[in-house]
Amino acid sequence: MFMSRIFSVHILVMGLVAALSQPTIASAKTISPDFVVLAKKLNPTVVNIRTTKNSKPKQQLRRPQQQNPYGNNFLDDFFNRFFDEMPQQRPRREQSLGTGFIISADGYILTNNHVVNGADEVMVKLSDGREVKGEIKGSDEKVDLALIKISDKDQLPFAELGDSDNLEVGEWVMAIGNPFGLSHTVTAGIVSAKGRVIGSGPYDDFIQTDASINPGNSGGPLFNAEGRVIGVNTAIISGGGGGIGFAIPISVAKSIVSQLRESGKVTRGYLGVRFQPLTADLARSFGLGSDKGALIASVEKDTPAEKAGLKAGDVIVEYDGKQINEGSELPRYVAATPVNKKVRIVIYRDAARQDISLVVGTLKEKDKESGQDSSMEGDKIGITVEEIRKDLSDRFGLRDSKGLVITEVKPGSSAEDVGVTAGSIVIEINGHRPETVKAYTALVAKMKKGDVIRLLLRRPDGTAHYVALNVE
Repeated sequence: MFMSRIFSVHILVMGLVAALSQPTIASAKTISPDFVVLAKKLNPTVVNIRTTKNSKPKQQLRRPQQQNPYGNNFLDDFFNRFFDEMPQQRPRREQSLGTGFIISADGYILTNNHVVNGADEVMVKLSDGREVKGEIKGSDEKVDLALIKISDKDQLPFAELGDSDNLEVGEWVMAIGNPFGLSHTVTAGIVSAKGRVIGSGPYDDFIQTDASINPGNSGGPLFNAEGRVIGVNTAIISGGGGGIGFAIPISVAKSIVSQLRESGKVTRGYLGVRFQPLTADLARSFGLGSDKGALIASVEKDTPAEKAGLKAGDVIVEYDGKQINEGSELPRYVAATPVNKKVRIVIYRDAARQDISLVVGTLKEKDKESGQDSSMEGDKIGITVEEIRKDLSDRFGLRDSKGLVITEVKPGSSAEDVGVTAGSIVIEINGHRPETVKAYTALVAKMKKGDVIRLLLRRPDGTAHYVALNVE
């Protein structure tokens, strides 16, 4: 009996040792946090943002003056009095709601650019019910971020910014915002994916989450299980009874916030190259064993890239110590590089590896560090068009092999107001049929502020429709 008990204890001890020696699937990042504690702590750092925009009244309709062929002035007098006595239209005040979060005790608030873009007045409602006027200190349209400043006699509670670079798929996250105007709504979920490219611009790099994000959540924080901000909620894709949320990584936002605070604008690095995705077939044609990297399609004259000796056909596989797995990563890395910094670039040329040193330049507004030729006049009406290529056909599910496709719609623009969506084909512009970006740009360039542009578009579902846009 005694030996039996000793044997049983021995088996139990061995079992515990074996269990402890096995790798555990659960970790601090995957164990569900106490959302009650997090919500109580973090709610005071989130604010409601209400913006007001004063729109100009439309011109009063006037009856054209023309001579009555019948010589009877009764109808003329009647209609003249009717049009003259019509009440004058007054300026309209358009209001919208969004979310932001306090990032410093002295009242700096981070939100989306599209939440405050074009606003004549910004009001910030704190968690204690007080409403104070906000000042837009700076904004960045390309990454869709804006910095607001409010003044308060007390030290304000603020959210601690985390590190999204070390974020892992499957981590718990919590969003706080004002969906549909319902203030301080808390939702939770996990990180569904990282590095998502959704076609919103050249610097796409979104965190995807299944935490519920709805209209009004824009500009709100996405917290990790430790209560630190790891993203700025920005976009949703809805359909099929569900929605997918996307947030700007906070590591991307940090450098932008510091520049907005100091100068109100963002200065980005610039190489002067245009690239295209490196497909498996192209990689084989260049004698490469992998399709990872960014294929240079052209090099602009008098740019850092040309001075460093980069050429069309070079494949960039490493930039400043960072591996380039997909071409879309390169613009983000270059844009985040301080101007005048000397960087090392690794390329493959004629299937041979080479190291190149390059001094990064400054991206100007007219420059387009991207992978394709696109319209320079898009800001006039709020759209960017590109000539159809295979990668665009795959992205938008296009049947056309030629023509122009809208790849970006500017938030808050007249194009967005009338329902223009990315993926639509431009058939006509004011009766003309442009087949190249150059032809499109020439047509739009002739338009002046206040003019109306008529577009005939074909939606991704195949239906055609006209839209009228005001030149901004």
